[in-house]
Amino acid sequence: MTEDLAPERARAADWFRRLRDQIVAAFEELEDTHADGPFADQAPGRFEVTETHRAAPDGGDAGGGLMSVMRGGRVFEKVGVNVSTVYGTLGERAQAAMAARKGIPGMTSDPRFWASGISLVAHMQNPHVPAVHMNTRMFWTPHAWWFGGGSDLNPCIEYDEDTAHFHATQQAHLDPHGTDHYPRLKAWADEYFYVPHRGRARGVGGIFMDDQCSGDWEADFALTQDIGRAFLPAFVPLVEKRRGQSFTEADKDTQLVHRGLYAEYNLVYDRGTKFGLETGHDANAVLMSLPPLAKWV
Repeated sequence: MTEDLAPERARAADWFRRLRDQIVAAFEELEDTHADGPFADQAPGRFEVTETHRAAPDGGDAGGGLMSVMRGGRVFEKVGVNVSTVYGTLGERAQAAMAARKGIPGMTSDPRFWASGISLVAHMQNPHVPAVHMNTRMFWTPHAWWFGGGSDLNPCIEYDEDTAHFHATQQAHLDPHGTDHYPRLKAWADEYFYVPHRGRARGVGGIFMDDQCSGDWEADFALTQDIGRAFLPAFVPLVEKRRGQSFTEADKDTQLVHRGLYAEYNLVYDRGTKFGLETGHDANAVLMSLPPLAKWV
């Protein structure tokens, strides 16, 4: 059995909440400073914040969080930044999946869990601005603990220099923890964010990790924090560069079709979506990642 890690869990949950606050503030600033180009004549968007709750099977409290969603802004057509801390007992299906995928013994004898994290998905007004996803999380059971997360860029119109900036920023944040981390996490993202039934990647990649448990909690937490810290400097400059570009109806159509690919991946393959729904978390929060409009051809 692993340690309780109660103080460490509290630190992780606090970090995810503070990262959420920084991102929400930065995104609202992007709305305020968009003065020229498409959608600039609209009112700047603001996040609507809703408390979320996870009900235990017996009806008791099992944690929750904040769902922050902005719709119809100048820059963001729909963006959600969710943070949550949930706990309780894993159901039989989740126990089996955990034991099978992670090789954790004893889940059926003591299926308690605790999980905290931040999850973000942004769908943009301008098709030249890439959609983006980011999450970081900590998971604890009496048998094991680990961190996970990453971020990946999902442009419908690709720019090589944007992709290079996104990846270089992430590598700069990961290299101080060991130069092996970036290539390993980049390859993991390439594998994880692949859409088998379409035979292609969801976007232009990024970094991804799961099951990060080196045995040194402080080192793993520091790595996870820098994955989170890399997000704004990797993404915000791309928004500032592209948000004022003009676009055509064909560009918008390309964006809607790409969003269909994104929705397919999240509903069919994404582990976070499956875990959230199977453990009874707020369905609106779990499905926040879905785009406001999409198209299939």
